[in-house]
Amino acid sequence: MPGIGAYALAGGVAGGVTLVTTPIVRWVAVKRGWVVPPDERRVHVKPTPAIGGVAMFLGLLAGVGVAWRQASMAPVFASSEMLGVVIAAALIFLVGLVDDLHPISPPPAKVAGLVGAGIVLSVAGATMQFFRLPFLGYVTLGADFVPLVTVLWLLIMANAINLIDGLDGLAAGIVAIAAGTFFLYGHRLDTQGFLNGVTSAGDAGSANIGPLVAIIVLGICLGFLPHNFNPARIFMGDSGALMLGGLMAVATGVVGGRVDQPFSGRTYFFFAPLFIPLVILGVPLLDTVFAVVRRATRRRGLATADKDHLHHRLMRLGHGQRRSVLILWLWTAILSGLVLYPTYTGEGNGLVPFGIAALVLGLYTVLHPEVRRQRDEAA
Repeated sequence: MPGIGAYALAGGVAGGVTLVTTPIVRWVAVKRGWVVPPDERRVHVKPTPAIGGVAMFLGLLAGVGVAWRQASMAPVFASSEMLGVVIAAALIFLVGLVDDLHPISPPPAKVAGLVGAGIVLSVAGATMQFFRLPFLGYVTLGADFVPLVTVLWLLIMANAINLIDGLDGLAAGIVAIAAGTFFLYGHRLDTQGFLNGVTSAGDAGSANIGPLVAIIVLGICLGFLPHNFNPARIFMGDSGALMLGGLMAVATGVVGGRVDQPFSGRTYFFFAPLFIPLVILGVPLLDTVFAVVRRATRRRGLATADKDHLHHRLMRLGHGQRRSVLILWLWTAILSGLVLYPTYTGEGNGLVPFGIAALVLGLYTVLHPEVRRQRDEAA
């Protein structure tokens, strides 16, 4: 099992390369006129480059390359999974970059790219094998269902991150918190012996790729944030948001979908490990659910943009961009803390579901449209 130092080096290099190359990417974008002008559905006030995903992809390649060169990381690269992740990320990145430079039709083109990436992951073996439901045991995915589940999970996660990318630094910060938390969770499982052994690709002696993918994503986000926090000098664009979502889909799937031991019910999330991404990424996933329901009730296409996302509602409540971003960062951090506390202490299992429910109810109460309307009328 690789040590923390090996993981930290890979994440640090990914972050450093992203930090250094982002200004270069911005300079090229400004020179070429690849900027996004302000409009009625965006909150920025001046033309801003939106191809930050280029620097993020370079950070990914650098992080993977450094990890590959470390002897202690050899078990992570013993299977074809990591190669499949890089190819899938490249495909998602290219589809997003094309849309950033020359907007394409979202449903057919973007979905086709994500489906293609999901197929690549399935062929490489970077998939979940089963998932456990509390008190109901675990469900093993047959060979016919693995590609379908992989593609669906990839679509959900990629679009969740893409939808939350509406304020300066919001998506990068949320994904950084989620990736860091999931790295700690995956590494904890690894140290307990739950992720060692044969992978879905059948390669004996190979290590789980989830923790490495998570810490590289953490490094990428931390390297990008100084250039993206309000006032942002560059946006990640679809090339960055979709790629981050795809990488988080991989990290959560290969960890949460491969733990088949109940661990004597020591913690709620050891018993149902696939639930952890739903908790850690609660903000973007909740925003995705709201967006789908909202557009369906209004009989609009799912790809139709609007200004009713969680961050937009926070701003209408009187919070500025920075405060809205910090509020949603804090909410993600609290959800992550709820996950990690019982994982590392073995205590407080019963409080986790109630804590999550309380946070969701509080956010819903504050941001519900009717509550906001009555507050406006009273004012």
